[in-house]
Amino acid sequence: MTAVAPARRSGLVRAPLTRLLRSELRWVLRRPRTQIALGLLALVPVLIGIGIVVADDQPGGAGLLTQVAGNGLVLPVAALSISLALLLPLVVAMAAADALAGESAHGTLRGLLLAPVSRARLVLVKTVGVLAVAMVAVGMVVVLGIGTGLVLVGGGDLLTLSGTEVGLGSGLLRVALAAAWTVGQLAAVGAMALAVSSATDHPLVVLAATLGGLIVFGVLSTIPALEWLQPVLLTTGWLAIADVLRDPLPLDALASSTYRAACYLILGLGLTLARTATREA
Repeated sequence: MTAVAPARRSGLVRAPLTRLLRSELRWVLRRPRTQIALGLLALVPVLIGIGIVVADDQPGGAGLLTQVAGNGLVLPVAALSISLALLLPLVVAMAAADALAGESAHGTLRGLLLAPVSRARLVLVKTVGVLAVAMVAVGMVVVLGIGTGLVLVGGGDLLTLSGTEVGLGSGLLRVALAAAWTVGQLAAVGAMALAVSSATDHPLVVLAATLGGLIVFGVLSTIPALEWLQPVLLTTGWLAIADVLRDPLPLDALASSTYRAACYLILGLGLTLARTATREA
């Protein structure tokens, strides 16, 4: 009997990782405030497209985006660039705040810490949930941006910022590159937000710390005397998304900003794991 009991208990030690991930994804994507935030974010490319059409119809309207890009494929890139300044980090920070701090505030994190699931697995599941929100948000902006751009602005070859034209297929690949790059930047934001979320019981503190940190980074990057600090600021390379509209495609700024985001991602996840591993139930 004594030999059977440990074996029986050992069969309950680890829940299937796929089941944990499915449960987390259902929970995070069905949350009402997440759906509301994604819905508001989806309006960005639509409103930008309508604004471009209205500006073109008015006398003296600049229609800068359509004149520079030549067709609607510039719309998803422009929408990503505008949303990356605040809206996309806000959505990701909300998901990270609810992942640990929100669970702690509602008393459910204690059950997760006492459950037969390792702390590393718990951090992995929460990280996947935050990353899923980032991917859904970026995918929504891109898909609606492409659809709105092709309908309102028109398709055809993509006129790059360098004055050359690339085909529709190449243009879509450039938009996909911009989307993948944006997800990488948001993953870094989400990792740092998770680190803050693991150290507090108040989701609003996570939002304030994450968005406040990004704003401070943006301010510091505009001060000439602190130019030496720019290589370590996450927001320094966020303007590099416009490089996907150049020909030939320059990869230096995109690569350096991706490397910087990877460093923040590793740092954030490391801090989250360290804090969660030492946190008392």
